[in-house]
Amino acid sequence: MSDPLLTPDEHVLSTLESDGSRRWLFPRLSAGYFWKVRRIVGYALIALFVALPHLRINGKPSILLDITQREFTILGYTFLPTDTLLLALLMLSIFLTIFLLTAMFGRVWCGWACPQTVYLEFVYRPIERFFMGTSGRGGVPSKKLPSYRKVAMYIVYLLLSMSLAHTFLAYFVGVERLSQWVRQSPFEHPAPFFVMALTTGLMMFDFVFFREQLCLIACPYGRFQSVLLDRNSLIVAYDHERGEPRGKLKHELPIVDNKQQGDCIDCHLCVRTCPTGIDIRDGLQMECVHCTQCIDACDEIMTRINKPTGLIRYSSQDAIEGGKQKFLRARVIIYPVLLLIVVSTLVFNLANKKSFDATLIRGNGLPFSVNQQGLIDNTFQVKIVNRLEEEDTFQFAIEPEFLKIRVTEDTTLKPKQTLSIPVTVTADKSDFQVGKIHATLTITSQDNQQTRKIKCQLFGP
Repeated sequence: MSDPLLTPDEHVLSTLESDGSRRWLFPRLSAGYFWKVRRIVGYALIALFVALPHLRINGKPSILLDITQREFTILGYTFLPTDTLLLALLMLSIFLTIFLLTAMFGRVWCGWACPQTVYLEFVYRPIERFFMGTSGRGGVPSKKLPSYRKVAMYIVYLLLSMSLAHTFLAYFVGVERLSQWVRQSPFEHPAPFFVMALTTGLMMFDFVFFREQLCLIACPYGRFQSVLLDRNSLIVAYDHERGEPRGKLKHELPIVDNKQQGDCIDCHLCVRTCPTGIDIRDGLQMECVHCTQCIDACDEIMTRINKPTGLIRYSSQDAIEGGKQKFLRARVIIYPVLLLIVVSTLVFNLANKKSFDATLIRGNGLPFSVNQQGLIDNTFQVKIVNRLEEEDTFQFAIEPEFLKIRVTEDTTLKPKQTLSIPVTVTADKSDFQVGKIHATLTITSQDNQQTRKIKCQLFGP
């Protein structure tokens, strides 16, 4: 028995009892307007997640994160290791989009699009309700679950998790290779099989056991809202002025503390339907994922007792306290401007990206050498990355015209191949001014005649 001096007056965490034991949540389903819209969005996102590895754009997978080959294909464009800037711009644009959505619409990502919420609320919990049976439209099981039904439920969980794990793996290896591996022995490709098994185990642990605790304990996004939200961001909020003082429904509204009883009849349906187990009437809380289940539950009750809906609604902290809703404010202007700059820079770089990358590296050793004819040689390594899906050959030229260039190795590169080609530039001693010559190396692709010009310096006596 816990020490009463150490027992808190309320839950420290919505998934913990006062004695520290796990408080299992079985939220009641409130199938109102927002839930129906969220269900459409959720199933559309699930279909998109399953379909993306199979879709092809310009002959390439829509998304393929090939870590072993160090190639990321996103929406038909392949990012190579030399595209660090482009990847950084892409990630920055994603983060700025999340910042903007959070500043405007609160935790809309958590409640409407996060895979944790989507799969838990629209896949795993419906399976649980189907096998366990529930009192009402959700909530606690209506009776003790027979062993055979529990075993069947976990088998369905396992098969579903394995299917999702294979889909997840397809994002990294491609559907073609994955379909071949599925028909072969796992011992022929142990590493991918281990990744699939590990992902299956993690999904079983998360969606069957850990569940809402991922949002409350592990995920950092709930803590980010303290800096991403402001008092004019849309949140799911309870109208204290209208709802308090709360009390049980009676034919005549009583007077409580010299104030007529509010519209909240203290039915606790908003608490019973919450997937994270909080009481929205306590105000804005980190645990609230803005899933709108409490809105649907409260609107249902208000309709039944002939009261206006919206006691719990989408609003802002200022608006719910009687102020005005301000949509135009500093961060709502700054975030789109920054996003426009980043996206424009990304699009510009993508549009001007050539079919190959070239980097000039000076050779090791002395800055120059004197050959048998008494001429000055400068040696370089030209690192070329062929970005095409086909073989390409490259030609080299040097300016000014009095310089001579010599390439002794094959300049044909296979698709996506990276090759360092030694290049020697020769000049006469009399061509040097103060021991230097400013030159321009031109590299031309024979496949599409695209060129790259690289400025360099030649050293001499």
